[in-house]
Amino acid sequence: MHLDHSDPAVLSDQGPGALGADAPRPGGGRRALRIGLGGPVGSGKTATVAALCRALRDSLSLAVVTNDIYTREDADFLLREAVLPPERIRAVETGACPHTAIRDDISANLEALEDLEESVGPLDLLLVESGGDNLTATFSRGLVDAQVFVIDVAAGDDIPRKGGPGITLSDLLVINKTDLAPYVGSDVERMARDAVARRGELPVVLTSLKAPDGVAPVAQWVRGRLAALAA
Repeated sequence: MHLDHSDPAVLSDQGPGALGADAPRPGGGRRALRIGLGGPVGSGKTATVAALCRALRDSLSLAVVTNDIYTREDADFLLREAVLPPERIRAVETGACPHTAIRDDISANLEALEDLEESVGPLDLLLVESGGDNLTATFSRGLVDAQVFVIDVAAGDDIPRKGGPGITLSDLLVINKTDLAPYVGSDVERMARDAVARRGELPVVLTSLKAPDGVAPVAQWVRGRLAALAA
């Protein structure tokens, strides 16, 4: 297992540079970097988005698109938490399995992203949160430039071994809620080893959003993608 000693929560810090975000804005200039966050129900996607907004909003211009099947629950949570001004948060109601709107028919999400770029831009970063889905959920590369997959220790420490595209192919894998491991009988170190074995050089981070600055390794990775794009 490769450990990044600059941050003990980062298990591997390799992986591809930012993809495709050099596409121009309609009015000229480079559009925002688009990062998708997916994962099973209850893994902590919305909490991760909220924490990222708090960590990055003072230094970056960003906005968020959320996906729910029939409600605006995730967007409403972000609005209640006041992580961004209301005009920087959009909700998409997919009306079907969450992967449909992030991988198959991405038109509703694309419209929301383009509307945000036009109405509150220029933006540095756009976060797209998927509705809760299974381990096969992936984002279309026509929708996002990079994707984060969030799992949690409470779902079982065998999740990384089960694999699936979300585990093996996402640009960043987040193992969340590590603070719960003693209470649910999960072996976090084994989860980390299994994840690295499945993913090779693709990065894996451990997070506990209850800890001060617990989202730091994810925010660090996002800044790295932006730096790669700027370079």
